[in-house]
Amino acid sequence: MNMSQVSDRATLAARAEAATGLSDFGDPWIFENLDTLIPVLNSESELTEVGVAGAETMIVTALSNRLRHVQLIKDHPEILDEEIDVAAVVVGLPRTGSTMLHRMLSSAPGMTGVKWWEAQNYAPFEGEAAGDPEPRRVAAKYYLDYMLEHAPDLMSIHPMSIDQSDEELIILGLLFSSTMIEGMYYVPSYARWLVENSRTRCYADLKEILQSLQWQDKGRKGAKWVLKTPGHLMALDGVLETFPEAKIVMTHRDPVQTVPSYCSMMTTLYHMASTVDRERIGAFWEKRLAELLDLFMSVRSKAGPESFIDVRYTDTTTRPIEEGTRVLTEAGIEVTPEIVAGMAEWVEANKREGRAPHRYALEDFGLTRDQVEQDFADYRAAFLGEKVPA
Repeated sequence: MNMSQVSDRATLAARAEAATGLSDFGDPWIFENLDTLIPVLNSESELTEVGVAGAETMIVTALSNRLRHVQLIKDHPEILDEEIDVAAVVVGLPRTGSTMLHRMLSSAPGMTGVKWWEAQNYAPFEGEAAGDPEPRRVAAKYYLDYMLEHAPDLMSIHPMSIDQSDEELIILGLLFSSTMIEGMYYVPSYARWLVENSRTRCYADLKEILQSLQWQDKGRKGAKWVLKTPGHLMALDGVLETFPEAKIVMTHRDPVQTVPSYCSMMTTLYHMASTVDRERIGAFWEKRLAELLDLFMSVRSKAGPESFIDVRYTDTTTRPIEEGTRVLTEAGIEVTPEIVAGMAEWVEANKREGRAPHRYALEDFGLTRDQVEQDFADYRAAFLGEKVPA
């Protein structure tokens, strides 16, 4: 049994200060999250020695980014004048086609999204030349290579490239918010605490970070942002409050398919750092995903239908250009021939051919079809009738 523990917050904060030469963490609200997280990592996550080291690296990276970001805003207050135009926020349970839709939309001319390398380090490194983020791209490539070395199945489950658009989930995770934390480590108690105490306050910080990313990359001036994170389901009220003009694009697929697929992905990620078994992974995530959809339906019923666009998984996979055109049009964007060509180019370059099939079954995680159908009954009745086939 591994006896090492994740260090306390003061120790890890000191490491971040030493690494950056900075000491101003800005608004200290994230420390409340971190002080709740660390004991849960030590009591629930069954971390290996590699897992403990990885968790500490993640926390120090998060705190270092915060230190550098706070300093960047102090040095360049004009960042806060950046106008962020978020046209759409793609949500939906994991494994519902949301990644494909997001990357296709955000790669089109005039559109943009958070790149994977940016999400890993959203604040420039010390000494980084303006407009030349190559040191952060190199760091991201190193980390991605590490992940694939230790989890070779990951590419067949969730293909990644440092230059593709990816999830703000990673940025929110560096604020010790969002479902990224529970997506890296088995922390059920922290997931519960986050819902009850800290669901939405990360969004003001996210907007400021998007302003910074737009300021850093002058080519984004005037572009429309397409965001994406299934974890936004936990706090859609925060999304709508922070980005009131954005359309929420909800991707739909039967949880009977999505739950085991996601549990398979979580097993791959957890086992990079932990010894937690498949049955507990299945028991946690089946209930957690049902809760996220309940939170989504609650916010949607209050917000009204005009802010939402619904997309079927089968339509995304069989007619992606047509669905992309419909989504952008409903989001108020004129779909030019250049945008259509950009989406088509992305689809052609990102076909599934050559990727290993992703295999999974409910039974692998101690789950049954009856259980999933029961726990997701309200969602399935509302969104998976004959009009939205699985």
